[in-house]
Amino acid sequence: MSDAEYVLAEIASQPDCWQEAVDLLPEVAGLLPRNGERVAAIGCGTSWFMAASYAVLRESAGLGETDAFSGSEVPSDRNYDRVLLISRSGTTTEILRLLEDLKGKTRTVAIIADPDTPARELADDCIVLDFADEKSVVQTRFATTTLALLRASLGEDMTQAIADARRTVDEPLDPAVVASEQFTFLGTGWTVGLATEAALKMREASLSWTESYPLLEYRHGPKSITESHSTVWFLSSETDGIENEVESFGGTAIIANSDPLAELIKCQRLAVQIGLNKGLNPDLPRNLSRSVILPEG
Repeated sequence: MSDAEYVLAEIASQPDCWQEAVDLLPEVAGLLPRNGERVAAIGCGTSWFMAASYAVLRESAGLGETDAFSGSEVPSDRNYDRVLLISRSGTTTEILRLLEDLKGKTRTVAIIADPDTPARELADDCIVLDFADEKSVVQTRFATTTLALLRASLGEDMTQAIADARRTVDEPLDPAVVASEQFTFLGTGWTVGLATEAALKMREASLSWTESYPLLEYRHGPKSITESHSTVWFLSSETDGIENEVESFGGTAIIANSDPLAELIKCQRLAVQIGLNKGLNPDLPRNLSRSVILPEG
């Protein structure tokens, strides 16, 4: 396989994966958090950001208190009706430790890509999205497919999001953005998690200088770095006029013109393209592995 061949194919397959997840929902809906339950959504890295987006969406829909934590930062003194864990590999040390600790105490459901992993044995319930598994170290379609499934479980109609995704997998990238040297991603509400994920993809795949913030936090310091080689990307159509400030600083402002999850696809493609332009292999990013597995003890 040539550099980035895996991740490019995985990015392009996302619309079909989202549709398959929506079709799967009737079979697995009973395993997911129920209305009114107090829920914690957990993940590491990209999976944590998807958990954070889901938490905001679920609370905003009035379906119950929902917290989100990274796998290493879950409070030990809080009680939940159900804990939802997201892990592509099903082998991440922090996730497995948490599942072991919660065994017999709190109902757990894990969303994983590989069925032959310890997480399936430790979780009370398990949803396997093996059709969204990936060969690339850089995570794209598993994360977005998980969030597509969770959005559908909250009652969202994903038809437009999937249609937008089919467009954005081929939509040309702005040459000015590809040539940028610094990137800031902004979101509000559930898209804060997507902005954080977009920044992570840029760091992983292209070693780029990237930051992410809630929308209005841009004015509280981050805008100081914006100049002619900067791009500020809004992961939703809400901007509060910040795009005018970006342009006055000489930067490029990109305002979402699609469903935010489909907008993330464009950010993934940008990260891979810049990585390739730098002579990197986004399938095998520097210093990273598919799963973080720590030695015993």
